Amino acid sequence: MTPKLFGTDGIRGTANTPPMTADMALKVGMSAGQQFRRGDHRHRVVIAKDTRLSGYMIEPALVAGFIAVGMDVVLVGPMPTPAVAMLVKSLRADLGVMISASHNPYCDNGIKLFGPDGYKLSDEVEQSIEAVIAGNSFAPLAKPDKLGRARRLDDAPGRYIEFAKSTFPKTLTLEGLKIVVDCAHGAAYHIAPVILRELGAEIVAIGVQPDGFNINKDCGSTAPEALCQTVIREKAHIGIALDGDADRLLICDEHGKIADGDQLMAIIATYTLSAGLLRGGGIVSTQMSNIALEHYLSGIGLSMARVRVGDRYVVEHMRAHGFNVGGEQSGHIILSDYATTGDGIIAALQVLAYMQKDGRPLSLCGKLFTPWPQILRNIPYGGISPLQHPQVKQAIASAEKTLAGKGRLLIRESGTEPLVRVMVEGQDQAQIEEIAEVICASCLVPRA
Repeated sequence: MTPKLFGTDGIRGTANTPPMTADMALKVGMSAGQQFRRGDHRHRVVIAKDTRLSGYMIEPALVAGFIAVGMDVVLVGPMPTPAVAMLVKSLRADLGVMISASHNPYCDNGIKLFGPDGYKLSDEVEQSIEAVIAGNSFAPLAKPDKLGRARRLDDAPGRYIEFAKSTFPKTLTLEGLKIVVDCAHGAAYHIAPVILRELGAEIVAIGVQPDGFNINKDCGSTAPEALCQTVIREKAHIGIALDGDADRLLICDEHGKIADGDQLMAIIATYTLSAGLLRGGGIVSTQMSNIALEHYLSGIGLSMARVRVGDRYVVEHMRAHGFNVGGEQSGHIILSDYATTGDGIIAALQVLAYMQKDGRPLSLCGKLFTPWPQILRNIPYGGISPLQHPQVKQAIASAEKTLAGKGRLLIRESGTEPLVRVMVEGQDQAQIEEIAEVICASCLVPRA
C-alpha cells in the first residue's frame, strides 16, 4: 500500500527522501495540474518557496510537472505562504504552490497547495491528487504545441508589501516604536522588515541572512530566546518572531515576555470587537488553546468554537459559520477580512494597531488573561504509534479520571511529523507535570 502523502499541512518530509523527492514533486505537479485544468483558457500556477537548500531541487521538478500538462508557471522566489494565497487571487491563477516545511529544520521540506480561491485544498481534492499518483493514472500529457511556459514575477515582493501595509489602519502609524523582528532566516527575511519600516517603525532585524541551512535554527517563532534577548538589549518596545514561511508568529513585550497564539487571539478579538468589526460572535480555535482564553472571551460576551488541530480546520469552520477571527495557540492567526490562511505579518500589524490605539506598553495592555498551567511534550516514535498500545491507553484513561473537572488532556499524533503530542492542562502545576511524565513514560516503554 502506498503511504499517505498529504498530512494536515500538505506534503512534508526529509528532503531527497520519499516522499520529498524530485520524482514525487514532478508527479505532484502533473497530478495537481491535471486536477485544476478546467476550461479552455491558458491555465496558470504560482510557485513560491522558502529559503531551504532543497527548494532548488523541488521547484524545477514541480515546474516540469506543471508545464508537461500544459500549465503556465509564475515563479516568485522566496515569499511568505500567505503571499502565495494572495497572489493566486490577484493573478487569477488556477493554483498556488508553496515549497516549505514551515517551522521544521532545513533538512525537511514540503509542498502546500492552494486553489484558485486562495484557500488550501480540501481533503477530498488532496485525496484525488494522491489517488492519481498512487495509481499512476495520469491523463495524457500536453501535445508539444500545448506545453506550458515559465516566467518570473519580479515585483511579487512589492505587491505583497503593499497589500500587507493596506491592512494597517490609515489613522495610525508605527512612528515612535522600536521593533525587533526575527524572520527565522526564512521566506519573509526581505519583506517583513520593509513593511514595518515603511509604516514608520525603527527596525532591528534578526534572522535575515539565510544560507539554505539556517532556517528556523535557534531563531524564529519556535526558538524565541534570541528575539527576547535582543528586545531587552535594544530597549525595544516589542518583538515579533515569524516562522520559516511566515504564516505564524509569536510576540514578546518590552520585557521579553512571550505572548503565544492564545494571547494574540485575545488581543485581536478585543481590538476587532471594539472597532465593531468582529463577526460570528466570537473566534475559532483548536483543542490546544488554553481554557483561560475561553473564560476571558466569555467574560466579554464572546464564544470560542474549538476544532481539531490544524489551521485548515480553523479556516473551514470560520468559512462555514461566518467568523472572521481564528487561529491556533502555536501562532497561526487567520483574519479572513484580509487573508485566506494564517499570516504572521498581518496578525502582527493588528496587534501593533491595538497597542498604538491603547497607548500603553504591551506588558500593560496585552495581558488580558492568565493561562492555566499547561504541559506540552513531543514523543518521537517509529513504526506503529504508541497510542495503539494498551498500557498507553490505560495511562491516558487514568489521567482523564484524575483530571475530571479540574483540567484537560489532549493526546494526538502529529499530522506533520512522527511524534505523539501530549498536552496536559490544569490548575495544579505539580499534578499536571506528574500526569505528563506518566503518559510520556508509557509511550517510551520498549515493546516486543
